[in-house]
Amino acid sequence: MSLYILKRIILMIPTLFGVMLITFIVTQFVPGGPVEQMMAEIEGRGPAGEAASGTGGLYRGDRGLDRERLEQLKKLYGFDKPPAQRFMTMMGNYLVFDFGDSYYHHRSVVDLVISKLPVSMSLGLWTFFIVYLTCIPLGIAKAVRDGTRFDVVSSTIILVGYAIPGFVLGIVLIVLFGGGSFWNIFPLRGLVSDNWSEMSLVAKVLDYLWHMVLPVTASTVGSLAVMTLLTKNSFLEEIRKQYVMTARAKGLPEKQVLYKHVFRNAIIPIITGFPGTFIASFFTGSLLIETIFSLDGMGLLAFESVMNRDYPVVLGTLYFFTIIGLVSRLLSDLCYVLVDPRISFERLE
Repeated sequence: MSLYILKRIILMIPTLFGVMLITFIVTQFVPGGPVEQMMAEIEGRGPAGEAASGTGGLYRGDRGLDRERLEQLKKLYGFDKPPAQRFMTMMGNYLVFDFGDSYYHHRSVVDLVISKLPVSMSLGLWTFFIVYLTCIPLGIAKAVRDGTRFDVVSSTIILVGYAIPGFVLGIVLIVLFGGGSFWNIFPLRGLVSDNWSEMSLVAKVLDYLWHMVLPVTASTVGSLAVMTLLTKNSFLEEIRKQYVMTARAKGLPEKQVLYKHVFRNAIIPIITGFPGTFIASFFTGSLLIETIFSLDGMGLLAFESVMNRDYPVVLGTLYFFTIIGLVSRLLSDLCYVLVDPRISFERLE
C-alpha cells in the first residue's frame, strides 16, 4: 500500500500544477483586473485634481494616466513581468505557502482566510455532524421498515426539505423566528452577541448555540435527503443478499443480523466519503446562507474576491483547497481498505 500512496502523492503534483495553470490563464483574459480597476478609480475622481493617497501622485486630472505612470501601476501589482515569469514566481511562493497580500482587503491572504474560518467551520461542522448522526439511523430505520407508513411519511418530509433551497428556507426561518413577522426568538447577525466576552463560560456556549440554530437549520435540511436515501438503499441492497437469508435461517437474532453482518457491508459507501466531507466542512462556505444571516465567512470572501478581481485571494485559496481536496480523495480511497478487507491496492503497485 505504501507504493500506491507514493504514486498518488506524485500524481497530485501535475494535477495541482494543471489546476493552477488553467486558472491563471483564465485570469489573464478576464476584463476589469486590478490595474484597470485602479485606473478607473484614479481617473474617476473628477477634475479637481486631488491626488489619491498611497498612489504616489499617479492622478493627472482630466488627462488620465500617461505611459510612465501606467507602468508604475503595473509594477505595483506585479503585472510588469511576462505572464510565464509571474506564474513561476507565484508557484514558487506557494510552495512555501506564501500567498501574498489581498489587493482589495490590503491584508495577508493567510490572515484573511484565518479570520473567515470560524464562520465556515461553525456552519460546516455542525451541518456535517447533524447530517451523519441523523441520516444513518434514519436510513437504517427506513430500510428495515421499507414500504411502511413510516417509510413513506419520512421520505415525503425529507424530499420536501430537499426541494426547498437553503436560502429560501433561511428567509422563512427569519420571518417566523427572527422577528420578521411572528416570533422574535433567535438572533439574525453574527456568531455571538456583542457582550459575549463579558459572559460566563456556560453563557458563552449557550449564546453561540443560540446564534447557530437558524443558519445551521437552513444549511442542513437540504442535505438530509441524499444521505438518508443513500443509507437506506445501501442497507436494502445488503438485506436482500443470500448471506442475510442464511443468517436468518440459522436462527440468529434480527439485531445481530442487521448490526453485525449487514451494517459493516452496507456502511462502506457511506463511510468512505467521511474524510472528504469532514475536511471540506472546515473550509467550505455558503454565500447565500452567510449573506442572509450576516455571517462573514469563506463563501462571502470567495464571491468578493472574484468580483473584485482579487487574484492573490482567488489563486491562493484555490491552491490550498485543491491540496485539501486531493488529500481528501486519497484518504477516502484508503478508507475502502480499512473498512473492507476484500479491497486491496497491491495489484495497483
